[in-house]
Amino acid sequence: MNKADLVDRIAGACDMSKTQATAAIDTAVDSITAALKKGDRVALIGFGTFSVSQRKARNGRNPQTGATIKIAARRVAKFTPGAELKKAVNRK
Repeated sequence: MNKADLVDRIAGACDMSKTQATAAIDTAVDSITAALKKGDRVALIGFGTFSVSQRKARNGRNPQTGATIKIAARRVAKFTPGAELKKAVNRK
């Protein structure tokens, strides 16, 4: 499923236009992104939790040349699925 498919489903289920559904999705994604930039967690009960994790600097290897390279420390977005999402995915 891509964004266009999601917009179609939301517009159909909520009886709204595709423009309104697109605006709703964009607002949700922008809000989650802004919260993660600040370092906050975003918990959607039953779905999961978005958070920011810190990765340490480390050494890596260039697969083409075999040369050692330094990989800088950085912050990464992380998603942990909730219990209800796990159950739904594993249900047959």
